[in-house]
Amino acid sequence: MYKGIFSFIKHIQPTRRLIKQVNSRPVPRHIAIIMDGNGRWAQKRGLSREMGHRYGSESLKDIIESTSDLGIEYLTVFAFSTENWKRPTKEINALMDLLVDYIDSELDRLKRNNIKMNVLGDLGSFPEKVQQKIYFALDNTKDNTGLKFNIALNYGGRDDILNAVRGLADDIQSGKLAVDDIDKSIFYKYLYTGNMPDPDLLIRTSGEYRLSNFLLYQIAYTELWFSKPSLLWPDFNQRQYLKAILDYQNRQRRFGAIT
Repeated sequence: MYKGIFSFIKHIQPTRRLIKQVNSRPVPRHIAIIMDGNGRWAQKRGLSREMGHRYGSESLKDIIESTSDLGIEYLTVFAFSTENWKRPTKEINALMDLLVDYIDSELDRLKRNNIKMNVLGDLGSFPEKVQQKIYFALDNTKDNTGLKFNIALNYGGRDDILNAVRGLADDIQSGKLAVDDIDKSIFYKYLYTGNMPDPDLLIRTSGEYRLSNFLLYQIAYTELWFSKPSLLWPDFNQRQYLKAILDYQNRQRRFGAIT
């Protein structure tokens, strides 16, 4: 019994110190996360890839709560890419079911914590049942004023840019916009991120050093944090999250200038 108590204290004290350190400095306004490694985590344990995604969803719940507690304004997670349709049908169906289960289990908590849910991407290819559940969650959290939680679903950075160009072309053709009016701020409004600030910090777990077609336009000056290969998404916890934020806080952001 005492061993368990001491183990708990040893875990909680360093986490509290990290929280104090992070809170002593300005936190990022917007954090983006590529939640990578669910399948590999499951396979190492003799589990199905589908179970890996389920364990990964538990990590996401903790990270959302930590983000809200820290007063960070935006959290964007990459949940399903335009390229993920290439995966086996069984895994895709499991991901769709998981999305529905996640909303069923977490919607009340999102509402209690004043978290607003938003979707980046095209939901048109999703099953009708899944679309209805997502729109239900969006409608039920639309008036919340706390953390803006963006979930990227059927999202691709290149598609995001192409859709923005098409939207601009349509508005120019219809006379709503003149070519000379287009600048960076106008163009940005046509992206899925619309009126959001660019991510300050992008986190990717599992040790992969690539962007995987995620927020390509928006991360021009985003600070990147990649985990060790051994840290897969289901093992990514509050302490790891705080360490990534603290690493960001220790960097000097120059945006091309000299300080």
